Amino acid sequence: MRTAKLLYLGVAAVGIAALIVACAAQMGGEQSTGAAVRIDDDDIGGVVTSAKGPEAGVWVIAETTDLPTRFSRSVVTDDQGRYVVPDLPKANYDIWVRGYGLVDSPKVKAAPGKILDLKAVVAPNEAAAAQYYPSIYWYSMMKIPDKSEFGGKGKIPEKLTQNEYLNLMKSNGCANCHAIGNRSMRTFPTNVPFPFGKFANSEELWFRRIQSGQGGVPMFATVVKEMGGAPFRYLADWTERIAKGELPHAKPPRPKGVERNIVVTTWDWLDEKHYLHDLIASDRRFPTVNAYGPVYGSTELSVDVIPILDPKTNKVTDFKTPVRDADTPMSMEEGPMQPSPYWGKEHVWTSKANNHNGMFDRKGRVWFAAAVRGPNNPAFCKKGSDHPSAKAFPVERTNRHLSMLDPKTMKYTFIDTCFGTHHLQFDANDVLWTSGGGQVVGWFDMKKFDETGDAAKAQGWTPMILDTNGNGKRDPYVEPNQPVDPTKDKRISAGFYAVMPSPADGSVWGSVRTFPGAVVRIAPGSNPSETALAEIYNVPPPGFGIRGADIDKQGVVWASLASGHLASFDRRKCKGPLNGPKATGDHCPEGWSFYKYPGPGFQGIGDNSAESSYYSWVDQHNTFGLGDDVPMSTANLYNGLVALKDGKMILLRVPYPLGFYAKGFDGRIDDPKAGWKGRGLWSSSGDRAPWLMENGKGSKPLAVHFQLRPDPLAK
Repeated sequence: MRTAKLLYLGVAAVGIAALIVACAAQMGGEQSTGAAVRIDDDDIGGVVTSAKGPEAGVWVIAETTDLPTRFSRSVVTDDQGRYVVPDLPKANYDIWVRGYGLVDSPKVKAAPGKILDLKAVVAPNEAAAAQYYPSIYWYSMMKIPDKSEFGGKGKIPEKLTQNEYLNLMKSNGCANCHAIGNRSMRTFPTNVPFPFGKFANSEELWFRRIQSGQGGVPMFATVVKEMGGAPFRYLADWTERIAKGELPHAKPPRPKGVERNIVVTTWDWLDEKHYLHDLIASDRRFPTVNAYGPVYGSTELSVDVIPILDPKTNKVTDFKTPVRDADTPMSMEEGPMQPSPYWGKEHVWTSKANNHNGMFDRKGRVWFAAAVRGPNNPAFCKKGSDHPSAKAFPVERTNRHLSMLDPKTMKYTFIDTCFGTHHLQFDANDVLWTSGGGQVVGWFDMKKFDETGDAAKAQGWTPMILDTNGNGKRDPYVEPNQPVDPTKDKRISAGFYAVMPSPADGSVWGSVRTFPGAVVRIAPGSNPSETALAEIYNVPPPGFGIRGADIDKQGVVWASLASGHLASFDRRKCKGPLNGPKATGDHCPEGWSFYKYPGPGFQGIGDNSAESSYYSWVDQHNTFGLGDDVPMSTANLYNGLVALKDGKMILLRVPYPLGFYAKGFDGRIDDPKAGWKGRGLWSSSGDRAPWLMENGKGSKPLAVHFQLRPDPLAK
């Protein structure tokens, strides 16, 4: 426990005041005129005031480079402007104030154990204040084509509806890699090594911009091929209006209530050229696994490294991710379409392993969705094999498999799978279910593998078969492109993006990104390769554009939607038959509920939020402190996370550096007896270009820890 304590009292009594001055002098701090602020020898605390008086609901940020990696911790002031930055590692810190209606205060040097009052700086004008707004406030300024321009009546491809256009501009297109609206996105880069050059107009400049660097191919395909180039004039209009001084049409509110109790800690990890897709901290089912231990990152397309952060020592190490076969191709063989303003023609994304997502098991080992070889499957996966799953549905090719890292030995095990992998989740029986299989859903029996070491025997997969004849068992079926035959079942093509075993009944659910999107339920049965049956439930209006999803302990699915909603689907609410010839997707709209994300919406298209959430996750075990089964989402354009508690959206914003963008997150309980200090959420910045964050080129990806105190001054 801590030894030194300070009692900081703003009272008139001469004796107490003298004592405070003496204590402050002893600790090298400044005397405060505020109410009580208690700190220990590893805290920094005080009062924030401006010319307007105490500043409530603003952030105090402490940052240091004295530790093995850059470290920052942010807290929010209470209603009297008081703050405590708790539990800081021993180092020298820069401390400053950031908040809505302010500009950053000058940085002040300080060390833990110091009382430090801070002077906030009121923004001189609205333009200066707006530079600290979350991305969504700037992004919502973009104009969305009116409905009259769709249906082949304008320059927009006839096949697109307004909602499909929004889906591609948001979570399932442009905003699925970047927090559009950041300063680096709403302006064009200047003072860069490889400038774009001169163009006749802004539309031509945007046409060139989206071809830049490593992600140029998918960006170009989305905007030009899928959207017919329609967004160019709206992107150009957006940046031109901003350049002329137009400001967001709404202002963000300062944190209130429980939002003032949030502590955000960040660490730099990996390097300045590559990005992280995700991280993992514990076993989803048993969140005390790996307590206080390292967190492990997944770098997807960018580089064959697993960055490992030890939060106890603030040290980052890198584990080089191997592949089994030397001829395994790079995931991004083609390289840049056009030079990057930052890296030129350099081929930065060189990964072969393409490590997308990790998951702890109960033994403390880390499993990854990672490639181990080229795309051609071994013989046991294909037609003619005696493997039970291959007999039911042979698979010829797949691009990503499984691997496992044992932190005790640092042994990395290759696991060849016939099915593709993307996201991973263990069920109650230690079977690892995967998304990313396309036409099939695959699983891997960890216990069987540990006993036999035989990856082929430990794995299985199944096509997705609807029970359209309604007899409760799997029968011969028609194909996805064939009409329903009431005497047969029907196979559907519904590749899982998210995957989530249900704690309620052992079923396995997935989100399907076909427009408007759907969730699919798999009931495995006694022999899943031959007995598994599927159910599909399409997203009804006003929702559309499903992406990440998760499930609570009651079996309710929660999903991020491009329509600007967190949606839930509760199968128990369905009124009609769940199988049979009419149970093909649109048979249970009553099972869906929609909760609008916070933040402003695009103007002229009705009530909406411009939020483009990438992924949703349910805190089944109260790892954060809001309670069991609280659904949460990445708030990608709000530069943070968001939780739905008792019908209210609670924002968990990362105030520094500006531009945080998460693609997933995890919860861990380090010590269930330690109160708020033993719990927290873990996430990683997942923007595909970390140099687009606030500090520009040289910025590294972040590991981020969110904690929830009982009040803003808790130590």
